Amino acid sequence: MTVYVAMDDTDNLTSRGTGRLARAVAATLSREYNVYGVTRHQLFVDDAIPYTSHNSCAVIHLPHAEKQDVPAIFAIAEKCMLDDFVEGSDPGLAVASANQVTPALIAFGKDAKANVLTQETARNLAQNLDIMLKGLGGTEDGVIGSMAGIGLARAGNDGRFLQVGKIREITGLCTAAELFEAGIDAIITRDGRQITEGVIEAPEGKSVKPCPIGGWIVLIVDEQDGHLIPVKRD
Repeated sequence: MTVYVAMDDTDNLTSRGTGRLARAVAATLSREYNVYGVTRHQLFVDDAIPYTSHNSCAVIHLPHAEKQDVPAIFAIAEKCMLDDFVEGSDPGLAVASANQVTPALIAFGKDAKANVLTQETARNLAQNLDIMLKGLGGTEDGVIGSMAGIGLARAGNDGRFLQVGKIREITGLCTAAELFEAGIDAIITRDGRQITEGVIEAPEGKSVKPCPIGGWIVLIVDEQDGHLIPVKRD
């Protein structure tokens, strides 16, 4: 069983981002639970949606937690988020076990990538699926992205990892072997070729951004004049 911890709208234009907060919450949760990784999921960008910069949510994956752990996990995440509340933000928090994620929630997540959704729909969905959902300040619009994040994370094949394995410990130029050792399962080009060796040229000081694809941790690269350039996907 996996438990998903999703958060959205936790920042303002000058603060740390939601991804950084999610990694901090993951670090706290890791004291009691195994953390598989943290994913970022891009949501719809539209003038009708108030967002800070990119309108993305973040989800922490806890692979060995159970449904009965959800209230305790929610309490830990809620405290972390309230302790680091940013004025002007509209945070939401949702926590659910994998068996609570129905096709309706997965569809909601996919809809959130292309449509303007409402708090009412998100809250009704959480109530009907018995999912813990709460707004933690401001307008509480973050409840929409939090519910969407759980659906997208559970469905897989969406977003990219902000944290997984030891990927963040490797920055700049690195070898394929180093990335495999750090936790990446496969490195592929956009046209489907598998890369097993060579140097991956991430920007100086930056780590690569693999994606969850088919249950694998996959880094996609472009090969340009013999250089392997990592692709950052939404």
